[in-house]
Amino acid sequence: MRKWWPLVAVCLGTFMLLVDVTIVNVALPGMAVDLGTSFSSLQWVVDGYALALAVLLLGAGALGDLFGHRRLYIGGLIVFALASLACGLAGDDATLIAARVVQGVGAAAMFTTTFALLNSAYQGRARGVAYGVWGGVSGAAAAIGPILGGLLTEALSWRWIFLVNLPVSVAALVLCGTVLAADRAPRRGRFDLTGTLTFTVAAGALTLAVIRATSVGWGAAQTWGLLLLSGVALVAFGLVERRSPHAMLDLALLRNRSFAGILVAALLVNFAAFAAFTYTSIWLQTVIGLSPVQAGLTGLPMSIVSVVVAGVAGARLHGRSPRLIIGGGMLLIGAGSALCALLLGPQSSWPALLAGYAVIGAGVGLVMPALAESAMSAVPAHRGGMAGGAVTTARQLGFAIGIAVLGTVFAARAEDHLGEQGAPEPERAAQALAGGQAGRVLAALPDGLRDTVDRALHGAAVAGLDAGFLVAAGVGLLGGIAVLVLVRPAPARDSDDRRAEYAPVHE
Repeated sequence: MRKWWPLVAVCLGTFMLLVDVTIVNVALPGMAVDLGTSFSSLQWVVDGYALALAVLLLGAGALGDLFGHRRLYIGGLIVFALASLACGLAGDDATLIAARVVQGVGAAAMFTTTFALLNSAYQGRARGVAYGVWGGVSGAAAAIGPILGGLLTEALSWRWIFLVNLPVSVAALVLCGTVLAADRAPRRGRFDLTGTLTFTVAAGALTLAVIRATSVGWGAAQTWGLLLLSGVALVAFGLVERRSPHAMLDLALLRNRSFAGILVAALLVNFAAFAAFTYTSIWLQTVIGLSPVQAGLTGLPMSIVSVVVAGVAGARLHGRSPRLIIGGGMLLIGAGSALCALLLGPQSSWPALLAGYAVIGAGVGLVMPALAESAMSAVPAHRGGMAGGAVTTARQLGFAIGIAVLGTVFAARAEDHLGEQGAPEPERAAQALAGGQAGRVLAALPDGLRDTVDRALHGAAVAGLDAGFLVAAGVGLLGGIAVLVLVRPAPARDSDDRRAEYAPVHE
């Protein structure tokens, strides 16, 4: 049993940082009332954390490779815990948002080192089991976040969604200090500061652009300006990395078809599997009338199936080619999204989501462990932070892009439906519906129109979700095809041989 304590330490941190992506969604209205600010301004409580987490992962991975993965994980855990305390004690929205950004910094340091820590702690079949358990925890955390947030908010206060991290962090720190192997002496080399800065600008501008596009529109000058800045910074990053002897991302890896296929899957998996959660939660709470806890519980089939499939796949499929495992998992995610679109109708409620969610969970359970293990096998052990940072960065960017794209699709399809039904001001009503403000739209109407518009809003929400799930299904299908085409079948060799095959040029 003792050999599994490093896995427990890593999974505790992973679960906390991923739950904190979604746990705050159900608590935003209570925060707005308690802090005397608007609901819209507190969206940055969500976005600030996601932005910091997404843009710092690759740089944090390079730091871990230089100074030690265990050291960086423990340091990130301490920053995360202190920032959680600051969030729980915040007296105004500015303090809360700033603390959430710092929390994202700590989360990036933790998340980017998890793969390297698992690789150093386990070998052979035990490594497959460890990745399976980690993948199940990772896949389940997004669905459990709203449930946990609803329970804590309703039973105690929104502040406890942050304060609950403190005892978990203490337990994780104790475990890290006792069960994780000490780092080797720091490697010689310099931190790639120029590469880190250019990549941070590129990823930050892209993430900010897709976040802002949901409110200002994709055609706005602000959106296009940020996208242009992201493109220029990305070109600069490529030029810097080609010339740097201490590059944090070896661009030679991107010429390898298999590693490129793994990164494509990482970019698309969160888009296809989880981005629609935001809008189903809005539909369930503001249109169907479920409580935050009830809405969160609809994600349980996905969580349970993903944990079971990840554990079985990690133990039984270790050493198999990732091509069919990841590709098949992505196709399952696409099929589950298509099933959700097929079963949803104007009179549907929460049971219409369950079958599709279960199929998506099976796909997530296959993809997550294999994605992590395949990425790590593509680089030498001392560059594990780089591989982990690249994969986790792709996943977080894909999630942010997915939420923005599906938000645009949801609002556009809802607007069309409302226009067809003759609802007044369909564009404004569709934007309010996508933002969870259906109740305010109805309250502003005279009694004679309220029932008619209510029925139209029900139909518009389902139409928007149908369109969103079909887009997610297409993304899952695209990801599956890309993996099946790009990732080469692995020969029957051990992981050390595979790691040498994909070894980067710069050492």
